[in-house]
Amino acid sequence: MTVVANAAVIAVGLVALMLLPPAGDDESGERRIPARAAPAPASEPDPPPPVVATVESARAVGANELGLVPVIMYHRLLKKRIASIDRTPAQLRAELVKLAKAGYVPVTAAEFASGRIDIPAGAHPVVLTFDDGHPSHFALDADGRPKRDTAVGVIYEVAEKYPDFRPVATFWVNRAPFGLPDRAQQEAAVKWLVDHGFEVANHTYTHPDLRRLSTKGAAEQIVRQERLLKKLGAPPSTTMALPYGSRPRKAKIAREGKWDGTRYRFDGVFLAGAEPSVPPYAKSFDSTAIWRIQSNGKQGECRRWCSAYWLGWLNEHPKERYTSDGDPEHISIPKRLRGNIISKAAKKVIAY
Repeated sequence: MTVVANAAVIAVGLVALMLLPPAGDDESGERRIPARAAPAPASEPDPPPPVVATVESARAVGANELGLVPVIMYHRLLKKRIASIDRTPAQLRAELVKLAKAGYVPVTAAEFASGRIDIPAGAHPVVLTFDDGHPSHFALDADGRPKRDTAVGVIYEVAEKYPDFRPVATFWVNRAPFGLPDRAQQEAAVKWLVDHGFEVANHTYTHPDLRRLSTKGAAEQIVRQERLLKKLGAPPSTTMALPYGSRPRKAKIAREGKWDGTRYRFDGVFLAGAEPSVPPYAKSFDSTAIWRIQSNGKQGECRRWCSAYWLGWLNEHPKERYTSDGDPEHISIPKRLRGNIISKAAKKVIAY
């Protein structure tokens, strides 16, 4: 596993536009999926009885809940890419289909950072994250359904074809969520997403490089956005993504602080690259600097840093990947990993 210094993360975020492959790279090639009507936020059916993991059941599925988790970073979705970090709807669709076929189940960044990873036995968590609240992430058509080639529309299309692919994601937004011009439209968008299980959370107010700001200035950016989200009806953010992946000079201020009498505290602060993350039960987990992988192909800098490479690597090294035991109350791991788990989670461990 490659070990990269924190400074490298900042560099990845700040130079991503220059170093990643050209906009013409398109490895999609997947057939389009019929559009799906989004479910209403009605009451859900009674859940099945909870799974209780045992040594035998954990061994049977090869559970490893200290394994690596891909937290994938997306920006704009455009029919024709302009910047290297853009993706097309076809590329997103193809990547999500690939994840579904490989047994990945989406969880939100909030669920991941807090350790609430509740997915079926033998499945692997993936965190789908979308930065900046671009109009291509969410919009409704005339019938009140997510537009086809938006991020939410594509997620629902894939979930329709692969029912085990849970349709959730995290949207980290700035002061104009989804490019909507007025407060009422912003409130409606946030309500729709939250009611349907998506996470809408803090990406700062104006998307500055926090390292260039004073400690007070960085806290102000976070608080202003948190106040806006509260006005829009979003629950308090428990995660935030650093613009450009750039950490403040006082790194902890990104996770916890106050400005103008308002306090904030996040379970997790997410970077801009460049590896899969360990889960929060791992001793090496750093809640102020959680790794993400940029969605992209294998050219240029992406030979070792982007989603095409890492998803392939995880498929080739299944013992290094997070595999669920199906029981969110326990943490099942091979015995060889017992020393890597945080002490407060030790009582939950099933080692086989």
